[in-house]
Amino acid sequence: MLAPPEFEKVHPLGKAPLVSVQAEGAAEPLVLAESGLIIEYLIEHFGPSLVPKRYQEGKEGQVQGETEEWLRYRYFMHYGEGTLMPFLVTALLLRSKRSRCTYWTTQRLIHTVIREKSPFFIKPIANAITGNIETMFLKPNFEKNFSFLESQVKSAPNGGGYLCGSKLTGAEIMLSFPRGSGKGRAGLTKEKYPALFEYVNRLEAMESYKKSVQKIIEVEGSYDPSL
Repeated sequence: MLAPPEFEKVHPLGKAPLVSVQAEGAAEPLVLAESGLIIEYLIEHFGPSLVPKRYQEGKEGQVQGETEEWLRYRYFMHYGEGTLMPFLVTALLLRSKRSRCTYWTTQRLIHTVIREKSPFFIKPIANAITGNIETMFLKPNFEKNFSFLESQVKSAPNGGGYLCGSKLTGAEIMLSFPRGSGKGRAGLTKEKYPALFEYVNRLEAMESYKKSVQKIIEVEGSYDPSL
């Protein structure tokens, strides 16, 4: 996946997303790369309420003294990119011809080379390979992950409502894209995962989420995270 070449002027890897932060009086801006670092940094300075309380009463600084809410928060801050996104990226690569998202131009090129530019006698093999990847690799892994997330939504502490408990956390922000991508062909449906589906719809109905989507549309022209 390649970001626009002008990103290399900001960061040597030329990756997206990037955030530039410049404090008053600072000589140079601080450039942050990687979604997890960006979200954690911004939350620490501008949204500390999005981090659950770390320690149980009387167990401050102790091993295994952390609250369940905090442990869930830390886990889900890494889960999206470390576990769920690789499957979604693979699915997007295989189905990218159907995607309108300009971010996946490179994947569309690969898809074209493998499935459309192959010699006629190779196309059935290429189609069979990509089909088997979906049925034998992606489908079972999506089902396992969505079942896991369904159970996590249902078992969230303090009455639940969110993945880490009764309050919105940075984990919801971190999982916003893979959460939305799961709908549709990835198999995240109301019938199979009712609690997870309701949770996703509730988050997408929040005004803050709608404003973020509108900002993407203003910059990119459209927004469709579904596969």
